[in-house]
Amino acid sequence: MLRFVGYGWIDGLFVDTSFRFKYFGLAWVQPPGEIGTHVLFWVLALLALCIAVGLFFRASAAAFAIGFAYLQAIDVTNYLNHYYLALLLGLLLAVSPAHRAWSLDARRNGWRIDVVPAAWLWLFRFQVGVVYTFAGLAKAQADWLWHAQPLNIWLASRTGIPILGPLFVHSWAAPLMSWAGFLFDSTIVAWLMWPRTRPYAYAIVIVFHVLTRVLFPIGMFPVIMILAALVFFPANWPRGFVRHEQDARAPTPESTPRWRPVGWALAGIYCAVQLVLPLRHLAYGGNVLWHEQGMRFSWRVMVREKNGSVTFQVRSEPDRRQFEVSAHDYLNRLQERELSGQPDLILQLAHHIRDDYTRRGLRKVEVRVDAIASLNGRPPGRLIDPDVDLAKVNSSILPARWILPAPTSAPPRLRAL
Repeated sequence: MLRFVGYGWIDGLFVDTSFRFKYFGLAWVQPPGEIGTHVLFWVLALLALCIAVGLFFRASAAAFAIGFAYLQAIDVTNYLNHYYLALLLGLLLAVSPAHRAWSLDARRNGWRIDVVPAAWLWLFRFQVGVVYTFAGLAKAQADWLWHAQPLNIWLASRTGIPILGPLFVHSWAAPLMSWAGFLFDSTIVAWLMWPRTRPYAYAIVIVFHVLTRVLFPIGMFPVIMILAALVFFPANWPRGFVRHEQDARAPTPESTPRWRPVGWALAGIYCAVQLVLPLRHLAYGGNVLWHEQGMRFSWRVMVREKNGSVTFQVRSEPDRRQFEVSAHDYLNRLQERELSGQPDLILQLAHHIRDDYTRRGLRKVEVRVDAIASLNGRPPGRLIDPDVDLAKVNSSILPARWILPAPTSAPPRLRAL
């Protein structure tokens, strides 16, 4: 929250935009206005502080999760994997007993408990493990492993950094890092789970995420993962740094046995959802990196470099009037960049353009699009069928037949820079 305030991102991303992209089913979500948005960020920062010190912990975590979810629902183009992770961790904290020790709540109420119950620790381990595991599965494909893309593209722009930069000019650099990233994401959970390898695995976690933060502009994700991976250690590991103080008072029971079956059922449902969501792209077939259906909430971290151009063709059927419309007329820079490779966003803007020109007095407005995209360095190809009138296409979670198949050509061959 403080990064958004400090870098002045609030107005540019949440206030100074004439059009906002919505998640399916959440078109009714509206921003709270300029003052309200700034107030919301400061309130969320205060709630985050209360979570950190354990003050009114569960209420603060629940309020944070709700407020942060509302903030993210304002515009799809602000989605990032670690924002989604922060929301999920907030939800888990809101129902967990993490405030029962070493918190202001515990000090106020005289609670004492040696460790968090094992079931809660395993639930947090599951959540962090899901992120790593599905990030690894997303890399188990030809672009990443055989063609070292998009890493080869990104490293080409990092050759000027000290120490590591000169290594990136070699043709072996991108394949080596691609396989290292795949093996790290795919196996790190197992190494963190095994007590004998856990300290060494955690050291690798730190090195890996520090390197990714140095090389790529990925925000707070490395910091969040370095801290979140601590859940793989025993629950009482912090006590090794301080003198353990005995307390004869018994802890207040966390829940009555009557509610435990309900808790287990809810935990099971939560885990099932976290496993199904990243796999839903299988129902659509094709290349999810191209059609993007099932891309969000699937932990596909840094597996695609996608750019392109989008131009809308507006036509009024009765009088045959035609207009060429640029997305730049409606969007800010971030929105325009995200739009260029995401068909569902293109469809939303097409509907908005239809409504805009209808308000201007045109009748039976048709909107077609000339959308060209390049995936992981391939030659540009058409992303959307230019003959389809998007004004008549309804938003849906069903497979989008108006999205053209992904190019079958391979990415460009690796070569020394």
